[in-house]
Amino acid sequence: ASFATSQDHKRVGDGDTGLNTGGMGAYSPAPVVTSEIHARVMAEVIEPTVSGMAAEGNDYTGFLYAGLMIMADGTPKVIEYNCRFGDPETQPILLRLKSSLVELCLCAIDDKLEIYESQWDERHSCGVVIASEGYPEKYLSNQEVEIKELNSDTMKLFHAGTALENNKVMTSGGRVFCATALGTNLKDAQTAAYTLVQSVSFNGAFCRTDIGYKGIK
Repeated sequence: ASFATSQDHKRVGDGDTGLNTGGMGAYSPAPVVTSEIHARVMAEVIEPTVSGMAAEGNDYTGFLYAGLMIMADGTPKVIEYNCRFGDPETQPILLRLKSSLVELCLCAIDDKLEIYESQWDERHSCGVVIASEGYPEKYLSNQEVEIKELNSDTMKLFHAGTALENNKVMTSGGRVFCATALGTNLKDAQTAAYTLVQSVSFNGAFCRTDIGYKGIK
């Protein structure tokens, strides 16, 4: 069962400038992965990998996350594999997942994935990382966070580098939140995600202002 695609922004600064980070935001679906390129990735990358592992006696069950570069001629190049979800690529993907993630995991364990068809929201999603001042180098930590609740079923604030101390949310990492939202198109999703960003405040908070611009362009 293949999950939806997403694309992240690694650089810390707007316009993809500055130091590389774990990821400053992401969007789904990734426009670069057309139906043709998706078919190529499955046929040339994913299926040979899974088949190869099985042939070596290592039947694999779990998440197989492929970090890819798509060349100008459409050729997929593998940068890395992870046996887990990718962060922050996953947050926009999960916002679009209409099926139960638990059911999908149980089907994988019971070897019944081929009879389970995952359901996806057709809308686009965008996730913006809210980071601590100084990240990705030495960063400010242990700052109290204020969160204004936004009642919306199209937005979700994912916690990452936070801790609960005396019923107060405190920062405890470089990447603190991922503010993620759905929209009818990527521009609408981007606008909504940045609305959600405004609901969070802490000393030294910063984020990129252009997450998703490559997909919109």
